[in-house]
Amino acid sequence: MNLPNQITLIRIGFIPIFMVIFLYPFQWGTLDLAGAEVPMNHAVAGLLFAVAAATDWVDGYIARSRNLISNFGKFLDPLADKLLVTAALLSLIELALLPAWMGVIILTREFAVTGMRLVAAADGTVIAASGLGKWKTVFQMVAIFFLIVHNVPFDELGLPVATMLMWIAVILTVLSGIDYFVKNKHVFNDA
Repeated sequence: MNLPNQITLIRIGFIPIFMVIFLYPFQWGTLDLAGAEVPMNHAVAGLLFAVAAATDWVDGYIARSRNLISNFGKFLDPLADKLLVTAALLSLIELALLPAWMGVIILTREFAVTGMRLVAAADGTVIAASGLGKWKTVFQMVAIFFLIVHNVPFDELGLPVATMLMWIAVILTVLSGIDYFVKNKHVFNDA
């Protein structure tokens, strides 16, 4: 297995660790970040989430720069992103830090595109991530990070940056989902 795929597997391994730390406070107390009190476990979970999300860029960069792009990587990388985003969204919803309807829209698109990729894969076709899909992922990851850390440092300034980023992420999620289905409608030719 090549290095980019190993890094992707590490990203998947971060998911349960992130969830345990984020959802179960273990009496860690709070941390003063930019004048805002953030539960210590949320600060640590935010750091773990940021590291896991950054590995998406790292594995992609290594794969492209060393010509290590593989079909397995094209399948595994978006799956790892979806697993990380799903875990984070469900955790944020459980903690009432994200409206459930936003999570449902994002997860519906993720499952629909994954289903389409599986159908295509059965015919030997690999559907790689699109540019719009990559921007969607960036905005989702950044928005989720700021939700995890309670909008710090923007909360003290009265700027709802986390919420604004999540709105952009939801809009990009819908647009990129439509884009995937329009560009890959041939996958469902026999429907």
